[in-house]
Amino acid sequence: MDAHTFDMGEIDIAWCPGCGNYGILNVLKYALAELNIAPENLVMVSGIGQAAKIPQYFRTHFFNGLHGRALSPATAIKAANPSMAIIAESGDGDMYGEGGNHFIHTIRRNPNITNIVHNNMVYGLTKGQASPTSQLGFKTPVQVAGVFLEPFNPLAVAIALDAGFVARAFVGDVEQTKEILKKAITHKGYALVDIFQPCVTFNKLNTWQWFKEHTYYLEDSHNPHDRATAFKRAVEGDKLPLGIFYINPNKSTFEDNVGVYRKDNRPLFEREPDFAKLQSLIDKFRVAG
Repeated sequence: MDAHTFDMGEIDIAWCPGCGNYGILNVLKYALAELNIAPENLVMVSGIGQAAKIPQYFRTHFFNGLHGRALSPATAIKAANPSMAIIAESGDGDMYGEGGNHFIHTIRRNPNITNIVHNNMVYGLTKGQASPTSQLGFKTPVQVAGVFLEPFNPLAVAIALDAGFVARAFVGDVEQTKEILKKAITHKGYALVDIFQPCVTFNKLNTWQWFKEHTYYLEDSHNPHDRATAFKRAVEGDKLPLGIFYINPNKSTFEDNVGVYRKDNRPLFEREPDFAKLQSLIDKFRVAG
């Protein structure tokens, strides 16, 4: 399949020239094309923010919801129609800040969705406040003396919660990012891909060059099925590892557990409502007069 299948043509894009979001937009198209996932079989879901605009630049189905709430509708869409590929994506502020509670409990539920987080360590849409992943000492117009909180570590949290697939990429390395995304999308269950992507306007610390100098790839000998080692690698701080940290292929998904597909694998919209059963259920809760 041609990656340009997902192109929207001549449209206005609201990102600054040089923004890392362009790279994620393009590499995701190539990953989906190589997996032969057609636009009609894909749903993109996002929250609010610059990164959350990606679905609007994709020729496919999409749902753009509330701030920090991408993961809940993504879970519901997958539960209603398991045949669709679901990608929930947003920025670090939206996904780990406003959406922090949803992030934790979506990992616990393990829906078969891919969660892509554009991590630029700043709030870009609202002009440069510190985000949950901003580094210690990072100065902004709001944090004028510098950030004094330890940055949120999404990989360590995800591994601690036994997420099915946990990875980190840098969009400056297109080929590696594409391969990681392909493995995340084909993983059965919840898959987190945290992608470093510079904000060229509001983050003058974590630049393209900074990410090149402060990241490296996990060794080929790294065993992604070793949870304890994966956690140790996720909390490294001096230089930040990239690659697939952890995989647990043995977890049942949310769709497996809700039960509606155990005897019938048709999506919900293909089923006829059984009004007799519904009436019987309502009658059970009627108070005797």
